[in-house]
Amino acid sequence: MFDRAGLLLVLTLAVNLAVAAPADLKQSDDTGKEKTAAQEVKPDKGDFQETAPVITEHTVTLPGGQTLSYRAITGYLLIRDTKQESQPEKDPGKEPNKEKSLDQLDPSKGKPKAQIFFAAYVLNGVADLATRPVTFAFNGGPGSASVWLHMGGLGPRRVVLSDRGEALPPPAKFVDNESTWLDKTDLVFIDPVSTGYSRPARGEDAKQFYGYKQDLATVGDFIRFWTTRYGRWSSPKIIAGESYGTIRAAGLSDYLQDRYGMYINGVVLIGSVLNFQTIEFEPGNDVPYPLFLPSYTAAAWYHKRLPPDLQQLTLRDVLDRAETFSSEQYLIALARGDSFPQTDRDRVAGELSRFTGLDAGYLRQEGLREPQERFSNDLLKNENRSVGRFDSRFTGIRLQPGTDHEDFDPSDQAVIGPFTGAFNDYVRRELKFETDLPYETYADVNPWNLAENKYLDVAAKLKQAMSRNPYLKVWVCCGYYDLATPYFAAENVVRGMGLDPAIRDNIELKFYEAGHMLYIDSASRRKFKSDFDEFINRALTATPLNNAERPQ
Repeated sequence: MFDRAGLLLVLTLAVNLAVAAPADLKQSDDTGKEKTAAQEVKPDKGDFQETAPVITEHTVTLPGGQTLSYRAITGYLLIRDTKQESQPEKDPGKEPNKEKSLDQLDPSKGKPKAQIFFAAYVLNGVADLATRPVTFAFNGGPGSASVWLHMGGLGPRRVVLSDRGEALPPPAKFVDNESTWLDKTDLVFIDPVSTGYSRPARGEDAKQFYGYKQDLATVGDFIRFWTTRYGRWSSPKIIAGESYGTIRAAGLSDYLQDRYGMYINGVVLIGSVLNFQTIEFEPGNDVPYPLFLPSYTAAAWYHKRLPPDLQQLTLRDVLDRAETFSSEQYLIALARGDSFPQTDRDRVAGELSRFTGLDAGYLRQEGLREPQERFSNDLLKNENRSVGRFDSRFTGIRLQPGTDHEDFDPSDQAVIGPFTGAFNDYVRRELKFETDLPYETYADVNPWNLAENKYLDVAAKLKQAMSRNPYLKVWVCCGYYDLATPYFAAENVVRGMGLDPAIRDNIELKFYEAGHMLYIDSASRRKFKSDFDEFINRALTATPLNNAERPQ
């Protein structure tokens, strides 16, 4: 999926909001009637019909009866090329036109490259913005819009699903999100280029934005300019990313420091993958197999495929045993390869069978290696069912029963309809944002350039950011039933970061009995919110360090 040719030259971008300053934007009138502020301004060279963002007023009711009053702001930030479109002509017989030269050097006059769609929620009645955090949130893919975090866990409205996160009969509906983060932080949801309503400018190749470094430059510049335009440099800042968004969030923690001197208070990694070598099943790469095994055990336990002595244990107890086997006997067996004695191979195959619910003979035939896409089809093969990659609790009817062909992901199909339908209704009917563009929940952004190594590893970037900013707090959220970014792999990467003891406690992991999108499970969503409240309190109450104190 991520085979890349060479590196693209990183485009230096600057963001220019294509509208008036926030103070000039129309809001609700005295009667409370919402206005869309849809007046158009002069388009820039035919690239975009630039419109003011839409601002509407809302409330959300939380458990216990607390009501939050807030503004929703939906619209675009315009990304421009910072290089001069043309150099001033030199005429030895004339004085240079200084005014024209300065205009040509103004980055805000640069060529439009793309427009980035965002939805922001700002609490009303805040007297001092320096006391009010702002969280920038996005999903992953790459190629995914931010709708999942927006209407699944963080925003003031959420999609209605079953308590386990299953789709209900259409049409989709949304309700107040009792677990919204808005009581603790303002929220800005970002859709990278080609996702959601974000698009490249006319004549611009979208592929120039498709890559690790290019993506950091684009999203980083968006964060910088949104912070500037809305006067939030004095506010504490949190970055929250899910899936590939954790790669982006970890990279941004370092990029924003280097590029803009913007130091972040907290980073939230949901369904974390900081090192691609831990999740890519390819010949010669044995790293993922022992890291996925405990997640296979969780799936087999949930679907009652383990032997009785393991099945009777609690999930956490059986995972402890699976982790021990995976880190010791299984790891050694994989490392020894063909030199591993046959009797020992048989013994390990038997244990592997016990922890996965798969046939021992079949596992021996596979060389003790079961890739995730095979496991999803194999676990319930005799029932003509597959289990979900994003959430192994979900099952789906096999389209190609009895084969090893990769099938659709039932946990993906369970959410894409409800989230897409609910968002399209919500953004137009409640947020009053009107466009005929399709909202791209998933966009094809291939080929995606992963920079120097296809096994992209950003753990070192996160370590660098934490070391240079010892106040930075990091929270890693993992679902036990996640077969896309397994919890044991995330834990393994964190343990291997080699953090200095002085900042080692700045990173913490939390685990949930849910999948990749842990917030679609009602119990996990409540725990997710409670854990966030603790995290942001830690991130905002760091004790000043005495790094220049003279030794006694």
